[in-house]
This record gives sequence, C-alpha cells and structure tokens, in this order.
Amino acid sequence: MPAVSAVAEVHGSIGVIGVIGAGAMGRGIAQIAAQAGMQVKLFDVQADAAENARKAVLAQWEKLQQKGKLTEQQFHSAKQQLQVVTAMDAMADCEIVIEAIVERLDVKRDLFRQLEAIVSAGCILATNTSSLSVTAIAAGAAMPERVAGLHFFNPVPLMKVAEVIAGLRTRSEVVQRLVAFTHQTGHRPVITKDTPGFIVNHAGRAYGTEALRVLQEGVAAFPVIDAIMREAAGFRLGPFELLDLTGLDVSHPVMESIYQQYYQEPRYRPSVITAQRLQGGVLGRKTGRGFYDYTDGAQTVPQADAADAIAGAQPWTGWIWISPENPEAAASVRALLERCGANIENTPEPSADSLCLVAPLGEDVSTCVVRQKLDARRTLGIDSLFDCQGHLSLMSNPATDTAIAQQARALLLQSGQGVSLIQDSPGFVTQRILACVVNIGCDIVQQGICTPDDLDRAVELGLAYPFGPLAWGDKLGASRILTILQNMLAYTGDPRYRPSLWLSRRAQLELSLKHQQG
Repeated sequence: MPAVSAVAEVHGSIGVIGVIGAGAMGRGIAQIAAQAGMQVKLFDVQADAAENARKAVLAQWEKLQQKGKLTEQQFHSAKQQLQVVTAMDAMADCEIVIEAIVERLDVKRDLFRQLEAIVSAGCILATNTSSLSVTAIAAGAAMPERVAGLHFFNPVPLMKVAEVIAGLRTRSEVVQRLVAFTHQTGHRPVITKDTPGFIVNHAGRAYGTEALRVLQEGVAAFPVIDAIMREAAGFRLGPFELLDLTGLDVSHPVMESIYQQYYQEPRYRPSVITAQRLQGGVLGRKTGRGFYDYTDGAQTVPQADAADAIAGAQPWTGWIWISPENPEAAASVRALLERCGANIENTPEPSADSLCLVAPLGEDVSTCVVRQKLDARRTLGIDSLFDCQGHLSLMSNPATDTAIAQQARALLLQSGQGVSLIQDSPGFVTQRILACVVNIGCDIVQQGICTPDDLDRAVELGLAYPFGPLAWGDKLGASRILTILQNMLAYTGDPRYRPSLWLSRRAQLELSLKHQQG
C-alpha cells in the first residue's frame, strides 16, 4: 500500500465522495455534496435506508426548486450525482469517505478497518462524530494519518458550518483537503483540535448549565430566565426553550460527557435538574412535555413573566436614590428613571424614605446593602449590563419589602420595557450567563483549540448566538466581564467562576479578546 503522503498528491476539487450512514446527518451531508456537483455514493447497512434517504433528499430538492432556490437544471444535475450503493466495495474510487453512523467507538473503528481494505491510500477517512475522540477512532486504523473529524450540524443544509478536527496523527494535508471540501459544499470550515466537545459543543456549555444553576438557586423561574435572555441579550431561544428543542436525551449526556472528559472541571458541571427530568422521560418537544408543555409541537405554557400576573401594584411615586458606586451604571439608571418620569434624589446619601437602587457587577443586593450601609427594606438592584435598554431585571434582597418591590417594578414598566423581578443573586441573570459564555470561550482559545475567529464563527453559525463569545466580551467590555467573574468567585467560592487567563490578561492590557500575540 502506498504511503499516506499520497493524500497530499490529490489536488483540485473533490469529485467523488462516499457517505456511510443514511440517517439525518448522512442524508444531509449527501445532499449538500451532490448539490455542489460531487458524485455521492450513499450506503447504509439497513435495507432500504439509503434509498429512503435518497427519496427524502429528492423531495427537498423539489421544494427548493418550487421556491426558486434551485433551477430545474441544478435539480436534475444534483439528482444524477446522488447514487445509492448496496455494498461498501463501491467506495473504491472515492476521494473522501465520511461516516455518520452510531456513536460507538468500536463500531466506527471496525468500519474504518473495513474501508481501508477497499479505498485507495489517497482516500481520506472522515468521521462525523460529535462526542468521540478522533484520535481514538483513528488509533484503530492502519493509516491513522489519513483519519480526521468532519463534524456537521443538524440540519446539515441549513447549519452552514463544519468542524474540521485533526487527531494527534492526522496529516496537515488531510485537514487542508477537508477545509477545501467544506468550502466546496458552501459551508464554513472551522479548524479545531481533538478535544472534548470540539468547538461548538464545548463553547455552548455555559448557556445551559449556568441557566440551570440560576434556576436551581431559585433566582427566577425558567420562563423568566428565558424572557431575559431573549429580550435583554437577544438570543433567539432562551436556555430552557433550547433544552426543550434539543431534547434532554441529547443535551444532558453531552453535559455529563464533557464534564467527565475534562476530569470534572467545575466550569462544565451538569445539573441535577436535567438528570432528574431525563430519568422521568420529560425530555422536551419530542415527548410533548419538557420545561414547557407542547401540543402538536407548539408551546402551550405562556412565556410571559410570572410577575405580570400580580395586579394592583401602583408605580412608586416617592424619591429614588441611585448608588454612585458605579458612575457608568448610575448614568444609565438615571436615564431610565427619567424616561419613567421618576423623582430622582440628587444627594450623596439616601433620605429616610427614598427607594434605593444599586447596579452591581457580579455582586448581589445584600452585599451592596451592607457595604453602602443602606436600608435593606427599601433597596433593590437593577442590571445595567445593557445600559438599561431592552428587558430589565429588577432584583430584591431577602429583606426587601414586597410592596415596595412591586411599586418599583410598576414604575419601570412605564418605560415601555419588559421588567422581571428576580431574587437576590450575584450577577443577576444576564451577567452570570454571559460572563460564563465569554469565560469558556476565552479558555478555549487559551488552550489553542482553535483561533479566535473560528471560535466566534463556529458559535454564531452552529449555535445561532447573536455574537460569538469573544465578540460578546468585546461588546460588553472585557474588564466588566472580568469584574463580574471575580466578584462571583469571591462571593460564592465556586471555581466555576474563576477567570480564564486569556480574559484576565487582555482585560488588564485593554486589548480585544480576539487579540493574538505575534
């Protein structure tokens, strides 16, 4: 058999590929490759699975043609390119073979051993694994140098990104060839080291796990957390809506897998909430019940803030004192109160009957009350992370008078913005979740898993976040994110909040979080 360097001798566009596994992922990969003009050989060990997949792809192309997104000529050309094969021997002339079969190491290794007896030495063997080590899969091959990961996302035609994963022994030419192939399909390739979760599943940990932590601490109900993250931070789905969409049978095992593969790194700690719901079969949309209830796939539980149901609260009409501790936050709170027509007290200290508003970063209201010697009964916190624009979070402390809190909320509603009243928490909701998102992203690039640009693009395309983790950090301010994490770590003692070195150094030096040395 020729040396693996034969891979490097293959130049130009990919002409023939093989796809093994005709499930949702294999079918999607076959579709985009055939649309790109490649000859695709689709194989599945289950009788009729590949043919049924081909029919499903043809139906998709017909819909695209009807919508004007595919010409008649393109449809017929792609149809000719997609071929169902009944034996793996037909893969002999393939330049790349991509497996999208069951997530079992032994099965994938056995498949690649079979393929090595069929394909040429120059053929690349790619795994679409989302959770297994590419290095471990390649270790079972006679030529591990030509084995790499090529992880697409479901639904493949719509999720325009693919992770190209180099195992420890993967040749650089193989990675370059898969990058070119991905570009050829119209998708964006992002290169990542072979680490647990690669880029997207790794970077996506904080959004769900920190939201679950917020819920577990009783800070806010899950519909409130979802509303805050959608309407304040601009996420398409709140964390619990996303968990319901994905299904806990998928999400929770990934949480546990990454936590264990990183030897119980606190930043990735799973939640007992999803573990219990998984055991109870309350998985999300697919079971008709998750965090929300569903009828015919539609959510039936209102998403509105639970506090909206409390009637009768009149807006606060007395004086309001704004803490001057954080001048930037104080300015945005003042602008908000002016929009509401509030009576603002311009004194160094609050008067005896005024409502006190604090705007901490990574701290809770209780801490501010003690440090500033305020009346806890009349003190509330407001999240200024987004300069008091969009959905507002108003935070009480254990001693806050309930009537005063409701009056304060009623006053802020006069701004025309949504207002959620939540319980005391270091970091509110948005600060906690976004600081953790940014921090994990920073640690990914600190470890050299991928480049800053590939991280942000992978997260934006693979998770549909408004911004990638590093762009979020730059937008909100790296120093503010660092302050939030430092304060949460000091208050809770939980190492999940320890700041990444990448974040700490760039915040101190006032550099962009995307800055790379050299």
